[in-house]
Amino acid sequence: MSAFTVPTLDYQDFLSSEEAPRRNFVAQLNQALHRIGFFVLKNHGVNLHLLDAAYAAADEFFLLPYAQKSAYEIPGLAGQRGFVSFGREIAKDETRPDLKEFWQIGRDYVPASASGRKGPPNIWPKALPKFREIFAGMYQQLDACSMVLLEACGQALAEPSTRFSSLAAEGESILRVLHYPPVAKGSVGVRSAAHEDINLITLLCQASSGGLEIKTHDGSWHEVLAPRHYLIVDTGDMMQNLTNGYFKSTTHRVVNPPDESSRRYSFPFFCHPRSECRLDPLPSCIAKTGGAAKFPAIVAGAYLQQRLQEIGLAL
Repeated sequence: MSAFTVPTLDYQDFLSSEEAPRRNFVAQLNQALHRIGFFVLKNHGVNLHLLDAAYAAADEFFLLPYAQKSAYEIPGLAGQRGFVSFGREIAKDETRPDLKEFWQIGRDYVPASASGRKGPPNIWPKALPKFREIFAGMYQQLDACSMVLLEACGQALAEPSTRFSSLAAEGESILRVLHYPPVAKGSVGVRSAAHEDINLITLLCQASSGGLEIKTHDGSWHEVLAPRHYLIVDTGDMMQNLTNGYFKSTTHRVVNPPDESSRRYSFPFFCHPRSECRLDPLPSCIAKTGGAAKFPAIVAGAYLQQRLQEIGLAL
């Protein structure tokens, strides 16, 4: 295993008033998601003070006694809101649970919105008011960033710029507050077993420590490193389905640390479409990938439910 350099893109290039930086950003994104499935993003616009505060807020919550945390684990929500206890999630095709616990935050749907969309309300720890303020703010900023990146994805494929962002507007996106506790001596398994993300794209706020690895085409594992405050962006399976495999959903994992006493926090934002949206491979992408559909025609809600069952969060 070795450190692996993924391309670093500058978000501000895509927002530039000049055509050349925008075109260069789109070309770099196209190559990164087609060849590797990952890139690093700088100058992303997410408030850096908010990111710093998030690590302290996560630490405050996850160091609470289990009895207090578990009060926020609500049956029937398939882990899509509130607390999910240690060892509950199992990577697809794995038998051992991941060594993690987490908190999930979804979209706050406005009851009077024109769309009339509804979703389960968010759950917040009552004793930690700053937790809500910090992570609700992070959700909004990461959601906005993801929509811009989806527009870049549309342009990269010579599709309308709203091809993917229109699917994610008021979508089922999730911000996960992840805690990997210290590894108990003799633990079996890894912090997060090899898997691919379910969604369209993931925006990962750089973790408090290393451990993220991706699997390259030759089957070898490489650590992905990024400077503090940068985001790591990767393609999810739903985007791979839509692009007929042109954008790669790359297998990745989080390995155990050399120091068993260390804990790790990370904050992935999983950008999802609305449940009624179709994920059928796009004709233009079928043409780019050999002329035959390699992935199924399916609705996003059914796809998500199937995957949540595979990882043990839904029955």
